[in-house]
Amino acid sequence: MRRAVCPGSFDPVTNGHVDVIQRAAGLYDELVVAVLVNPGKAGLFPVAERMELLSEAMADLPNVTVDSFEGLLVDYCRTHTIPVIVKGLRAISDFEYELQMAQMNRELAGVETLFVPTAPQVGHLSSSLVKQIARFGGDVSRLVPAAVNDRLLEHGRRNA
Repeated sequence: MRRAVCPGSFDPVTNGHVDVIQRAAGLYDELVVAVLVNPGKAGLFPVAERMELLSEAMADLPNVTVDSFEGLLVDYCRTHTIPVIVKGLRAISDFEYELQMAQMNRELAGVETLFVPTAPQVGHLSSSLVKQIARFGGDVSRLVPAAVNDRLLEHGRRNA
């Protein structure tokens, strides 16, 4: 069985993330989307809510599961017997950083990394930009899954 993990903070999940996950799901028998738990960083959405939003966005992909992890990704891979990490790339600047991480992950645990370039129509998306646009009342409905858009609108009303 071919298994891979697609890690990230997904705060929130964007259509760029969805693009990479859908394409990776077509390459592997099982794809785990793993949400990073970073206790030192407060996200817009708690980890449990990010996982819920990802599960909803990936509901039509039966070979995709959503989990969370804390610490080193290679430790998660070792514990769950996952030999491949899938990472999306938006720009050359992403590649420079991700290449170093891929080399280190291979050195530490023999885990390979597959880079998936985002589709051109979503290559400009980032969670940070989506949050900034939403914070100022901009329309992000074309940038994120519908459930994420709804939660961003709810969050904006709560904090208004």
